[in-house]
Amino acid sequence: MNRKEILRGIHAVAIIIVGITHFIKPEQYVRIVPPQLPHPFELVYISGVFEILGGIGLLIPYVSVAAAWGLIALYIAVFPANINQAINGISIEGIPDIKAFYWIRLPFQAVLISWAWWYTREPDKQLGASFVRALFRQADGKTS
Repeated sequence: MNRKEILRGIHAVAIIIVGITHFIKPEQYVRIVPPQLPHPFELVYISGVFEILGGIGLLIPYVSVAAAWGLIALYIAVFPANINQAINGISIEGIPDIKAFYWIRLPFQAVLISWAWWYTREPDKQLGASFVRALFRQADGKTS
């Protein structure tokens, strides 16, 4: 297994865990939702669902590229909450309560976006891609 596939697994598991925490302790995330946005609990649950689905999707060759694009959109969508956290110094359990850390953490969103974007590149070279391609060829042969 190559480095890209190992990092895919790490990314998937990490984002699934983060998504699950949106349901275990939603109030942690509700606190950082910008006050201008309506229905903060619902937004937290929705982002949790998409984090879990994105993580699972990264692991499935047929949908991994779509999942990666979905995670990119999600990372962009939740960025205002990260900005709100930094501006207002809102602490979240599990993240060091150091105001400078909230600001340093902001550029990390670009790292997450780049990491997900990596999985949109060269999908035919991804683990399992040849298996999925073979399934489609076989299916085309049966329907033709």
